Amino acid sequence: MNTIKVLEVIRQGHVGGGESHLLDLVMGFDTSIISSVVLSFAPGQMIDALKACGVKCYVIPTKKPFDIRVLSILKKLIHDENIQLIHAHGSRAASNVLLLAGLLHIPLVYTVHGWSFHQDQPWLIRKLRAVSEKIICSRSKAVICVSGSNKVSGEEEFGLKHAVVIENGISVQRFDPSLAFKDVRPEFGITSDDFIIGFIGRITLQKSPLVFVESIALAHVLDSRIKGLIVGEGDMDDEVVRYINERHLEDVIYKSSFRSDIPEVLASIDVFCLPSLWEGFSIALLEAMSMGKPLVVTPTDGTREVIKDRYNGLIVDYNNPNDLAKRYYELLHDELLRKRLGNAARLLVENRFDSRRVSKEVIDIYKAI
Repeated sequence: MNTIKVLEVIRQGHVGGGESHLLDLVMGFDTSIISSVVLSFAPGQMIDALKACGVKCYVIPTKKPFDIRVLSILKKLIHDENIQLIHAHGSRAASNVLLLAGLLHIPLVYTVHGWSFHQDQPWLIRKLRAVSEKIICSRSKAVICVSGSNKVSGEEEFGLKHAVVIENGISVQRFDPSLAFKDVRPEFGITSDDFIIGFIGRITLQKSPLVFVESIALAHVLDSRIKGLIVGEGDMDDEVVRYINERHLEDVIYKSSFRSDIPEVLASIDVFCLPSLWEGFSIALLEAMSMGKPLVVTPTDGTREVIKDRYNGLIVDYNNPNDLAKRYYELLHDELLRKRLGNAARLLVENRFDSRRVSKEVIDIYKAI
């Protein structure tokens, strides 16, 4: 068959969960079947990485959903690149290509990386977002949910139909704990005696960064060896930095912006923490699992499908820094538990979450359309 020309669209080019997913997805495509062009509405490391690998990328700057100002530029891009199919990753990306895809009669695939509506929102906001998700899904030729829980939530909230589940995957070859990695601890002044709890992701309300920093402060009182490392950026950056500075925790909680060497960062921490309020299916979680790290997590949609408490991770309730601190302390003082949880996590990723499987299943959807 002829090569299918696909426009992969995402909200931003920074390396976060959805962006890592897209990077691995595109790199896993058989180029004799799929010819990919990537569009982001903000620049970032993911775009740089794809360009370095020879993938054609475009950036059309906008922070707004349903931004009609980008339509003429987008239309020209689609025409110039002879795009046959559009794959939108996330609701913000989908909202900005939905209208044009319909007008140009180009089939749209929509991957849900966690719904834009959730329980913590005011009722009206939640309902409006659910309506927008329903419109996007109803006008998509295929809807991909990255977790079974997300599919169920869509069915219950607005009668989602024609959705399939393709669980996220990662490069298990890149995130392999048996490899030799550079130790990034010296960059932050972290010593070999420090017990480092890692937080990797966007610094946004969804990820509960203030709960994380409070949990580190509490755990440090329990045992001064317990410290935190935050890697990421987001709209709560200032609040997190203010919390750290006001409590004089600069030598207890270390912070970095987005980095491209996440395997090295994970190799340098002792425990991975994901205290999110909601998730589709966290790529950062899978990366930490693949690196054999013990996990302390909250029971969000995708997370509770793969983490079983005290089998391959420790689960705590939402917004509970005290319980997070207690679990860090427990892991510090129980090396056998750390090893058992980490080994079980790595084994699950090896057997179930290789990104090459995701690329193949997505290609099958493209071919069917």
